[in-house]
Amino acid sequence: MEEYKQTEPEVLETISDVDERELAIIGKKPVLRRNFAFLSILGFSCSLMITWEGMFSVFIFGLLNGGPGGLIYGFLLCWIGYATVVATMGELVSMWPTAGGQYHWTHKLAPEGWKNVLSYITGWQSVIAWQASAASAGYLTATTLQGLVINSQSSYIPQRWHGTLLVFAVMVICLLFNTFLAKQLPKVESAILALHIVGFFVVLITLVVLAPHKSSNADVWTLFLNQGGYSSKGLSFFVGLITPVFAFAGADGAVHMSEEIKNSSHILPWAMIGSIGINGLTGFTMLIGILYCIGDIEAALGTPTGYPFIEILTQGTKSIAGGTTLSALLQTMFIFATLGVVASASRQLWAFARDNAVPNARFISYVHPTMKIPLVSIGITATITCLLSLINIGSATVFNAIVSLTVAGFFGSYLIPFSLFLYTRIYHPSRLTPGPWSLGRWGVFVNAFAILWSVLVMFFSFWPTMIPVTPLTMNWSCLLWGATMIFAGIFWVLHGRRVYEGPVIEVHLTDLVA
Repeated sequence: MEEYKQTEPEVLETISDVDERELAIIGKKPVLRRNFAFLSILGFSCSLMITWEGMFSVFIFGLLNGGPGGLIYGFLLCWIGYATVVATMGELVSMWPTAGGQYHWTHKLAPEGWKNVLSYITGWQSVIAWQASAASAGYLTATTLQGLVINSQSSYIPQRWHGTLLVFAVMVICLLFNTFLAKQLPKVESAILALHIVGFFVVLITLVVLAPHKSSNADVWTLFLNQGGYSSKGLSFFVGLITPVFAFAGADGAVHMSEEIKNSSHILPWAMIGSIGINGLTGFTMLIGILYCIGDIEAALGTPTGYPFIEILTQGTKSIAGGTTLSALLQTMFIFATLGVVASASRQLWAFARDNAVPNARFISYVHPTMKIPLVSIGITATITCLLSLINIGSATVFNAIVSLTVAGFFGSYLIPFSLFLYTRIYHPSRLTPGPWSLGRWGVFVNAFAILWSVLVMFFSFWPTMIPVTPLTMNWSCLLWGATMIFAGIFWVLHGRRVYEGPVIEVHLTDLVA
């Protein structure tokens, strides 16, 4: 594919559509509708991560390992780490703006002889991580709704199959917005961005004004806890990092929408950086608010809703109706986040299928000629989520083990292209043609920090939240990630090496010249 990187200037000048030209340089045809602009893709990225909302759903785990001080300083470290990850992605997507993302970048950067296998393994990690993320988002959305019913109707007796049926309902909504209403999705995402910011002020102000402030400054800023049973508070702090990491998860979601963004190589990097800025600021502010207004933590941990944040908001407003209303606002944002997760997961699957990397690739890579969306991959993503949710009926532990793969899968798919990018940048800079968005002289430092951060997160994402470990408290992500790598290797030998030859060249740049 390198022969298309160096192109005569007069050839480029004859192509009016910059997005079509950039896709042609990497050998791809424009088949999806480009209807996202800066504001809508910023909203998409912000709502997919929903950091301040996500902090409510997971911060309890950070209290056990790290405590309030660990949460605060861990969040700041996580914010910096994710900023370098997103900045590195911004450079890569600016050079190669394709929905394939990580596996495509890996193929472009890997040495000859290793391109196909490294790209294949990276692609499967990303595909499986995104499918697990869709299942996780659907489950969180559905069971949060179930928790709201429990909070407001004490006579309700929850059943796991109720949660599974609610997952089905959530997937129906996601299918509707990602298919028949897909043309309106950018407008929806812009509106979601406004709700994301307005909701932040509504919840924060309500909590700060109404909730009793039991925590002192020392309790919030300097109190470190080790309730997980680890040998030191320092080790417990790093185990607790998974809380803010989860709140930022899905940073590459907008990358997989790059073929649906106008002027993608310019706009997308800035939108991704903007989303980290907005979500980091709102998430950090909300975290401080929660820690000062946390209330009865024992009651929150023992709440029958299954979600401590519902109990905390109910205590804070001193009203079941008030707590349920504020929690419903968060639950609404979980629904909107699931819309984005399904969109990104389906585009990642579609791109991988487009390059013959999955069975039945031709079927999965189908794009509807009128709607201009990857219809089959959207349907498959929703179906996989529904099928996985059936596991919850039999065992919530097994289901949680599957979705725990998300963080390790994401960062595993970042590490290979980031490492190859840094190596090429240092030792073979002439092989890189920077895109419109570049870090310049800061690139080596930022890329190196992103790699170190990814290694740190992956390592501690495999640790259980407490010891001694039981089957219920075991963190099964290490087993699932290892199984994913073994699967990718075996599948490469049995299937991939015969059909996958890297990103398929669909069009030559000269084909676009009039």
